[in-house]
Amino acid sequence: MVGSYANGGGADAAAALAAEEKLDELRRLLGKSDGDPLRVVGVGAGAWGSVFCALLQDAYGRHRDRVQVRVWRRAGRAVDRADAERLFEVINAREGVLRRLIRRCAYLKYVEARLGDRTLTADEILRDGFCLNMLDTPLCPLKVVTNLQEAVWDADIVVNGLPSTETREVFGEIGRYWKERITQPLIISLAKGIEASLDPVPRIITPTQMISNATGVPLENILYLGGPNIASEIYNKEYANARICGAEKWRKPLAKFLRQPHFIVWDNSDLITHEVMGGLKNVYAIGAGMVAALTKESATSKSVYFSLCTSEMIYITHLLAREPEKLAGPLLADTYVTLLKGRNAWYGQKLANGELTLEMGDSIKGKGTIQGVSAVNAFYELLSQGSLCVMHPETKKPVAPVELCPILKTLYKILIKRELGTDSILQAIRDESMYDPRERIEMAQRQSLYRPSLLGLPKGDAKA
Repeated sequence: MVGSYANGGGADAAAALAAEEKLDELRRLLGKSDGDPLRVVGVGAGAWGSVFCALLQDAYGRHRDRVQVRVWRRAGRAVDRADAERLFEVINAREGVLRRLIRRCAYLKYVEARLGDRTLTADEILRDGFCLNMLDTPLCPLKVVTNLQEAVWDADIVVNGLPSTETREVFGEIGRYWKERITQPLIISLAKGIEASLDPVPRIITPTQMISNATGVPLENILYLGGPNIASEIYNKEYANARICGAEKWRKPLAKFLRQPHFIVWDNSDLITHEVMGGLKNVYAIGAGMVAALTKESATSKSVYFSLCTSEMIYITHLLAREPEKLAGPLLADTYVTLLKGRNAWYGQKLANGELTLEMGDSIKGKGTIQGVSAVNAFYELLSQGSLCVMHPETKKPVAPVELCPILKTLYKILIKRELGTDSILQAIRDESMYDPRERIEMAQRQSLYRPSLLGLPKGDAKA
């Protein structure tokens, strides 16, 4: 027995038993009968969507009779020659991956792709455990379905791994397939971004709202999961945490089901703040990348930017929720890691260095969609509406909320209007007229900033 624990056998057995118990508990809650597997489907196969499903496959894949994990992605996207060559290098540098592909008689196609004699597709390599947006981090092999109706029609849990800009369209199609469903599925959204609707009144539309509107699934069955999650690091078992937010009925059992020794999942009722912050931190991460590049990674300048941008984020959340979750714990960590290493910060850095241009768009090869770009536009449009006016602390005159968000205004002029260069972000944080960020936070906390109409709620609604 001592030897078993010394070589990890006892720990592995205990982990397997715990996983089996968590799976059985969730199956009971969902009313699954013996012989009917719990069907989990990931919709979208970007880096985080693929890793999330791979984590579930790693944890529960041995229980094939009780759980089935699949991923949907569009078929046919070609892997270019440069990526095929990189993939070949990654395979040959990892003995375990190399042996696995040889055993599956799949190695030869990667040799042929490297030589240019064959074209691989993104769905094909995902079946072998490779995500096109994260080639350097091999995953476990995944069951990939390219027909959306086949993937989702009988799913018990659907994981939204799509960019927010694609969520409405794809779930609109899913909603048509679900018209005849008797039971409602659970949906976990990983999407970080928002839309703005200005007619008939200015309001924010989050991915969970998009999904509910498109499918008819009630909001209590739709949850948001977010946290300081760099996909490749999580799959490599770097310690991480996240929160799953939504109705108590499902968030607690799902938090338990998703939790793993290296990936701690807590639960929270404040869906609004977490989902909105998920979009906001992508906005400000683009600026963080610009500041890092323009100041040659000056820790002092980056710290100034951090203090100013977080005060804007806090201010904005007070417009959207009566008592928003404080920017602390996983919320603060998610902001920090995205500004530090996320794809939006990378994008801002590349723009400032001249390695990318705005004309290239916001879908970047090897990175996927830069969701902060559309979020800049949405938040600016929303908060520039005069009907939402707030009192300016110095002039004592009513102004649109965006007038108290100088970084957001500057990012809009750089990325959307293209009136300013990236170096203007430094002027925004050095402006002598800018007041202490503490004052903006205190103003948000002491004034009645909350605008229930921004979430499509009637005036005075207390449920936020």
